Amino acid sequence: MNQTAVVILNYNGQKYLSDFLPSVISNSSGAAIYVADNASKDNSIAILNKDFPQVKIIQLSQNHGFAQGYNEALEQIKNQYKYYVLLNSDVEVPPNWIEPVLQLMKNNPNIAACQPKIKAYHEKTHFEYAGAAGGYIDRLGYPFCRGRVFLSLEEDLEQYNDNVEVFWATGACMFVRADVFHELGGFDGDFFAHMEEIDLCWRMKHAGYQIYTCGESEVFHVGGGTLHKSNPHKTFLNFRNGLAMLYKNHPDKGLFKTILTRLILDGVAGVKFLFFDTWEDCWAVVRAHFNFYAHLGSWHKKRQKIQKRNNLGQIFSHNIVWQHFVKGKERFDEM
Repeated sequence: MNQTAVVILNYNGQKYLSDFLPSVISNSSGAAIYVADNASKDNSIAILNKDFPQVKIIQLSQNHGFAQGYNEALEQIKNQYKYYVLLNSDVEVPPNWIEPVLQLMKNNPNIAACQPKIKAYHEKTHFEYAGAAGGYIDRLGYPFCRGRVFLSLEEDLEQYNDNVEVFWATGACMFVRADVFHELGGFDGDFFAHMEEIDLCWRMKHAGYQIYTCGESEVFHVGGGTLHKSNPHKTFLNFRNGLAMLYKNHPDKGLFKTILTRLILDGVAGVKFLFFDTWEDCWAVVRAHFNFYAHLGSWHKKRQKIQKRNNLGQIFSHNIVWQHFVKGKERFDEM
């Protein structure tokens, strides 16, 4: 069995392929490189065939979104590789970005997923929003990272150059054991995009595996390439998927109180969107809640399968919203 496949999911990303595939090809010796195309309508396939003949192409019949798109693509190369590297198309990789992460995972077979440091492509001295130096969630399911609390991003002063266990690894650059990915059914395709990697990591922890961050490796992420952070559809997905993830994975003890508190805080966020951002984002929060309720039966069936085990390790015991917006804490080490 070959060791490693770097798999880039693409949707109308011809510019990112042209800009960033050269670094992936140059700095990923020994790994097979795939682009899984989510039925792009631009010239992505033509560019791949013309400029990057060494890259293997997986053509999907429709835009399945991030979550199901990866599920469909990885099913086509199942049993061919030991490790998958799920890499966003807007990521620049330097030399020696793969080796330290793989070595860490080889030394500890219980690590199911791992990420390098994610730094900002346009400000390479600082961490980037999508993962920074490894992810956590608080007791209400709000995600944050070493190096990133909400929109507050830290400068990389080598304070997170260690290899440590975290709660989730980012989908922007996620190293994952192929057998574990398939064993757990991959991403939840109903998420479409956003927070599916946190949900998968939580399920990995339920199954007894560990998630790590590797401070010996770093990559540079543009971010917001598919959906800008102010896009109401992204707001909808983040709020809907956040509720679904929490409902699916939280143990029975304290579940009702946790969901109720989250609903109240989501309502506060909706009011904030209405008065300080856009009514479209406020409406997206409302739609997210109604969509969650409408599909509660489906989420409950998934919960029943997951709750055979539960794991609350690495969950921050306080509320990150209170710590950040009320107490003014902006850095991970202040929490």
